Order: sequence, then structure tokens, then C-alpha cells
Amino acid sequence: MLTRLSIRNIVLIEALDLEFARGLGVLTGETGAGKSILLDALGLVLGNRADSGLVRSGADRASVTASFEFARWPIPLDRALTEAEIEVEPGEPLILKRQLRADGGSKAFINDQPVGVALLREIAPALVEIHGQHDDRGLVNARGHRDLLDRFAAGDGEAVTAAWRTWRDARDQLEALRVQVDQAAQDRDLLTAYVEELTALAPEAGEEEELALVRATMQKGEKLAEDMADLAHLFHGSDSALASLRTAARRLDRIAAEHPLLEEALAALDRAVIEADDAEDKVRAASDALLFDPAELDRIETRLFELRAAARKHGCAPDALSAKLDEMRATLDAIEGGSEELTRLQKAAAAAGVVYRQRAEALHAQRVDAAVRLDKAVAAELAPLKLDAARFRTAVTILPDERWGAHGMDAVEFLISTNPGAPFAPLAKIASGGELSRFILALKVALAEEGGAATVIFDEIDRGVGGAVASAIGERLARLASAGQLLAVTHSPQVAARGDRHYMIAKSSEGTVTRTSVTLLDEGQRKEEIARMLSGAEVTDEARAQADRLLERA
Repeated sequence: MLTRLSIRNIVLIEALDLEFARGLGVLTGETGAGKSILLDALGLVLGNRADSGLVRSGADRASVTASFEFARWPIPLDRALTEAEIEVEPGEPLILKRQLRADGGSKAFINDQPVGVALLREIAPALVEIHGQHDDRGLVNARGHRDLLDRFAAGDGEAVTAAWRTWRDARDQLEALRVQVDQAAQDRDLLTAYVEELTALAPEAGEEEELALVRATMQKGEKLAEDMADLAHLFHGSDSALASLRTAARRLDRIAAEHPLLEEALAALDRAVIEADDAEDKVRAASDALLFDPAELDRIETRLFELRAAARKHGCAPDALSAKLDEMRATLDAIEGGSEELTRLQKAAAAAGVVYRQRAEALHAQRVDAAVRLDKAVAAELAPLKLDAARFRTAVTILPDERWGAHGMDAVEFLISTNPGAPFAPLAKIASGGELSRFILALKVALAEEGGAATVIFDEIDRGVGGAVASAIGERLARLASAGQLLAVTHSPQVAARGDRHYMIAKSSEGTVTRTSVTLLDEGQRKEEIARMLSGAEVTDEARAQADRLLERA
């Protein structure tokens, strides 16, 4: 609930610190005293648009600070603060602050942590609910009617939300797989052709490198063939150098014994023959190694061309063709298996849809039943509020399938008919300001146990009524306030007498400076203010006596 409101330099308010408590707080004062300034200031700290016109004349900046305390944090508030990473210690108050410069710039804070104004607007509905003559939010806004009815019905909305998410996820998975299967089906014929082509080619890892090496060797042999033939002639011909060496060695062997130098010459010649034989063996081995078959070279070159062409076609290295073939086979297998998975997901989505529909239909039945009870509860409140000719109806309408969602299958809207025979229409369209406020009060009373904002404010809900109707309004405001905190800006003494705390708003002038002040009244001051409200400018003893009676009855 709102515990403290501090205002600095807002319009006619120079400095104001107000403390609030549980129960019904009433704010009274003469017309033009500045009651709307308080609501404007509170709206500013709750995220309303920053209007530089709110800054008091002569001041360069203004500020509003509002403190809230909770026995238990409202779930939407807790969630919003957690997502925004705003830390509030247990038991610590929530302090909202808005600073406004005369040039129109503004800053926002939550517990001294800078935040965006959007966060203030997001958490405002959990903090303060304001109903006035021209209210276009809260109970008037049809977007919140379904949630209000669900809280009144105590329906199992969470089960519907869970079923919706399961159904939505199943449909999303089904659609994603269907897109994949459709795309794969379009590629199936091409994939099949590729697999057949690569299967026939039968590529192997490392094959291209090995073939390239063999081909290079063969090509070297082709280039050296003539040189090798010449070498072979030098080694094997009758007039070859090796043959001449051998002939010289045989002749020298016959005469070597005749002189030591001839023996040395023979030994050297024998060594030369041995080296020449070794060279001949190596040349023969090299010739055998470089020997190539032109047909085999053609086969190798054709194979290399096929491997490299296939690699270019599939955008990979030749050595990756084997893995590419495995990948394509796996894709084809997945296409075949995808049909089975598609069937499974279709069944899962259909089953989830059945569960969702069952739960949504059950929630629809709960809403219809709750709508009847709510209509009766509101109807019971209309006559005392001088709305006995009016009728209230909670319209529960089943939406088209495509608009079903986590909320179920229904649209909910509160409708009224202000005159017998008149058609039902939305609250804001056919109710006057005073009627609208009283309809909202009747709704708030009927929905009193269904939660809402921590603090509820009614701005001049009693405008244009008096006597028994004003008493009925005061009684209902007090009843609502018994379970929390309610503030009422009022011109009615009957309503003011019901307050647990009474604040008087007054305007004073000193020279050319006009200021608005707010005073928490004690019992004597309160009686005097109510007497003023009863009698006007001149407070009479009769008015004071009547004020006593109102306070006693309250």
C-alpha cells in the first residue's frame, strides 16, 4: 500500500509530505484547492507523461517520491522487478521517484536505482488503481475484464495456459518438420541421382593423392624413356664402354704378372668393372621403375578427372567425396524417416489440441457460471447507488479458432444498459461521468475479494449525488477499504464521514504567490470540515450537529 507521498515544486505545491495508512482515507477541500494536483503528482511517479507545465513557476525542477510497503509482494510486481534486475530487500519499502526539469526532461528511480519510465508504467497497475470521471483504464478497459472474471470464478486458467503452450509447441515442431520434409521431398530425386552417381564412382579417401603420385611417376618415365634407351645401349652394346673395360681387363690379366705396375693397373680396372656393373644394375632398376603402360596412364588420368569433376560439382575436396556420399545417404534415410516422425508429431499435436480444447471448454463453463453470479452481485449494488433502472451484463463470447490462446477461447466484456429497453454497450460508451464512477464502485464491491492494485483511488465518485446515494457510496467505499487501502477525493460529507483518516486540501495566497497545502485533520478539525461541507462558507451550529450525527453513524 501507499505509505508516503513527497512532492516538491509541483504546480502550486512547494513542499508536501503526506503519510497514509490502511483503510479509507478521504481528501476534501473547496473547488479549485488543488485536489487534482495530488493525483497529477501521483500519476507522474507512476509513469504518466512528463509535462513541464507541472513544474512550479520559478523552480528549475520538481520531484515526486512515493513509498509502498507490502506484507506480500504482488506477483506481477515481483516478476517485473526481477526481470529488470531491481533488488529490494525483504521488508524494505518500494520507493518510486520521478524528477522533472522545467525544460521537460525527466528521470525515474526505483529504490535509488535509475530505471526507464516504461518500468514505472509497467508496475503501476499493481500499485495504484485510479477511477475518476473520465476513467479509460482499469475496470473500463475491456482488456482486463477476462482476468477479473477469472479471478472471480477461481477458474483453472493456469491449466489452460499450460495446455495451450503444449499445443503451441507441438504445432511449431510439426510445422518445422513439415517444412523440412517438403524441402527434402523436392530434393529427393536430385539426391537419389547424386547418390547413384557417387556410388558408381566409388570414391575412396586418399585415392586422389595416390593416383596423382603414380601418374606423376609415369609421366617422368615417359619423359626419360629416350635417355634410358641410350643408357641401356651404352651398357649392353658390343661397343659399349663396359664391354671395352671387360676386354681390357681380360687382356691385362694375361700379362699382369710380368710387372707390378701391370698388376696394379689390373686391380684398378677390376674395380672399374665392378663399379660399372653396379651402375648398370641401378640404371636397369630405375628403368624398370619408370616403365609405364600408356593404357594404364590413360586410365589413371580418366579416374583423376572423374574424381576432381565430382568434387567440383559437390563443392568439396576429392578426398571428401566418400563422406559426402555417406551424408547424402543419411539425408535420404532421414527423408524416409521424416514421414514417420511427421505422422508422430501430427498425432501429438492433435492430442494436445484435444486436451487444450477440453480445458478451455471447462474454463468457458466456469466463466459463464461466474458471469451469472457476478451479474447478480453487481445488480444488488445498483439500486442503492441510484442506478436501479440500469442493468449490468458480463458478456462471455467464444472467439474464432484462430484467436484462441493461453487465455482460452473466450472474450469477456462488461456491458451496461442504463435505461429499460436500451441495448447493452461497453461501460465507457453510454455511462455519464457520475454513472460510470458508480458502476465502477458497484463492480469493485462485487469483485472485492478478487484482488487488484495495492491502493485504490476514487476521484469525486460522488459528484452530482447526495443524501441516501452518497451514504450508500460512503458505506461501500468503507467496505472496500476494510480489506486494504482506499483513498477517495470527495465533495460529499456522507462519504467524508466514513473515512478512517481525513485530509483537507487548501489553497492560500501570500502576495503574488499561491500555494496548496494538505493537512491531516484531528477529530475536532474533521468535524468542522464536514460541517463546512454541509453548510457552505458559513459554518453553523446546526451544521456542526449534523456533522456529529454523520460521524457517529459512520
